[in-house]
Amino acid sequence: MKITIITVTYNAASVLQRTLNSVKEQTWQQIEHLIIDGASKDDTIAIAKTYQAQCSYEVVIQSEPDKGLYDAMNKGLRKATGDYLVFLNAGDILHADNTLEIIVKSQKPTAESQLPAIMYGDTAVTDENGKFLHLRRLRPPQQLNWKSFRQGMLVCHQAFYVRTDIAKGQEYDLQYRHSADVDWCIRVMKQAEQMELPIVNTYAVLADFMEGGNTTQNHWASLKERYQVMCHHYGGIQTFFLHVWFVIRSIIK
Repeated sequence: MKITIITVTYNAASVLQRTLNSVKEQTWQQIEHLIIDGASKDDTIAIAKTYQAQCSYEVVIQSEPDKGLYDAMNKGLRKATGDYLVFLNAGDILHADNTLEIIVKSQKPTAESQLPAIMYGDTAVTDENGKFLHLRRLRPPQQLNWKSFRQGMLVCHQAFYVRTDIAKGQEYDLQYRHSADVDWCIRVMKQAEQMELPIVNTYAVLADFMEGGNTTQNHWASLKERYQVMCHHYGGIQTFFLHVWFVIRSIIK
């Protein structure tokens, strides 16, 4: 099984190497690594090319101006040729050297056509030096489905492995600047339900997420967009009362 890892970069020279190292150290080496760069002006491309020369698996580097993070992620989607894909952006890392092996062993198909639509797990939050801080506050449920995200984005995209044939049919919606990943994950899970394909919990920490990413830096705009996404998928009334409960819960705690 080949896994496509899509890494989106822009002026990421200070954090990219740790991401590349975590891929290169994987025990499972049937990898396609797509590095989609937004025309960086620092040493990002030089670092990527050095890494490319060191790898025995396929590394594709594409550098050109884009319309932002999700436009770049769509470019990666279109180029992916692996059986499954995952987004691992600059600064984020695979949690352990056997992370991809865990994904491969989690398939457990009942038939060739029943390969899971999605395999998911937990995420650790680290500082900029890679030091563990804590597990992500929103934890993955025992059994994930598209309705699970009514409680928030319980699984982040770094720990969300999607069958490539399904992922390619659901590009990121560029009307969302900060929360298109939430919308995309919900749509992918809806597709899995329609196709009656399993969504598999790996019961493992799959990724380390560096605190302070795009969503963190644009917190209020992200919250507004997430509310819009939830209204679209779950309805305005239900979303309103869920958010009232979120506020009450935060006060009680």
